[in-house]
Amino acid sequence: MKKSTLLIKNVLLDGKETNILIEGNVFASTNAPADAQADTVIDGSGMAILPPFYNTHTHAAMTLLRGFADDLPLKTWLEDYVWPREATLTSEDIYNGSRLAIAEMIKSGTVFFSDMYFDIDQTIEAAKEFGVRAAIGVTVMDNHPAAVLEEKINTILKWTDPTGGKIQLTLAPHSIYTVGSERLKKSAALAKEAGLKLHIHASETVGEVQDSIREHGMSPIAYLDSLGVLGENVIVAHGVHVDDNDIRILEDKGVTVSHNPCSNMKLGSGLFPYEKYLNSNVRVTMGTDGASSNNNLDLREEAKFACLAAKCQGRPELLPVETAFQWATKNGAEAYGINAGEIKEGKLADAVLIDLTNERMRPLHNLISNWIYSADSSCVNTVICDGRIILRDHKLINN
Repeated sequence: MKKSTLLIKNVLLDGKETNILIEGNVFASTNAPADAQADTVIDGSGMAILPPFYNTHTHAAMTLLRGFADDLPLKTWLEDYVWPREATLTSEDIYNGSRLAIAEMIKSGTVFFSDMYFDIDQTIEAAKEFGVRAAIGVTVMDNHPAAVLEEKINTILKWTDPTGGKIQLTLAPHSIYTVGSERLKKSAALAKEAGLKLHIHASETVGEVQDSIREHGMSPIAYLDSLGVLGENVIVAHGVHVDDNDIRILEDKGVTVSHNPCSNMKLGSGLFPYEKYLNSNVRVTMGTDGASSNNNLDLREEAKFACLAAKCQGRPELLPVETAFQWATKNGAEAYGINAGEIKEGKLADAVLIDLTNERMRPLHNLISNWIYSADSSCVNTVICDGRIILRDHKLINN
């Protein structure tokens, strides 16, 4: 079967105008002739092509709780407001909430999200309809009856990707304060057996760390390590309150950390220890968390807030904007085994076309600086995922 082709003409890449040819779902050429033949041609004049964003931690259907129970600390917010309200959500609610989330992410330049929620079939269907990439977490908590957990295990072992490559499942034990040691160990073993990523909240708040030291005699990171949970397949969400020993463990075990600056600030969880991570070999990625604790899913904004938060620690040069951009793009793709996150020949064809005529992008002294520090979603003209246009001229293309 002949592969579909897409030609993007006269687009700015690495400071130079060029023509980019996509064959099937791969960048075939980043310097194609102007008269190259293609099924679809986009005039990229006045636009720049950049890698899109990969959101490594969110709860998509929590868009339904946007603006609900704001300005509260995490424990109160979760236990007294969010969990009781979530218990009332139907499968249809989760489907609609996921659709809303995905539309918002696409329009702000995101093509992948790693989710942790319930009724995963609904989120999978929404991701499939919009044509995005996703890692859908099979959530594990101690309040799930044994029969429910067994059903989740069967789902994992029997599941096949309906998109042929864009959607993967993950094991998602919620946290050490909602999942006991036995289920944590079983989750880790199953993830390794099935070749899946394991996605977990850890070291988000001071209270969580204090409780872990009191109950287990060690930090959440050290506790997870003692159970054999940590490894190269693990993505830890937050990782705010870590000491030097925690960093060594994360580094030695090859764990990825998903940094969620807006949520951490809004819930008063604390500031990410940028210097510790930047001085280590721990892979850092970016996540938005849910829309109820952010309150949006714009990963560009996360990269901006990360840079600003790092500067608030007294070193304006500590987190360069290019590094934060890499956290939000290439690092996120790599963490989930996706051969993307760069505009290079042979890479999967994920891209965003930025409108350089937008007032927020002028003048163009530094493209990445403008994109992260001054732009907003109005600058996103076109989004391509796996070689397919999913947003064009600011309009969603939902087949």
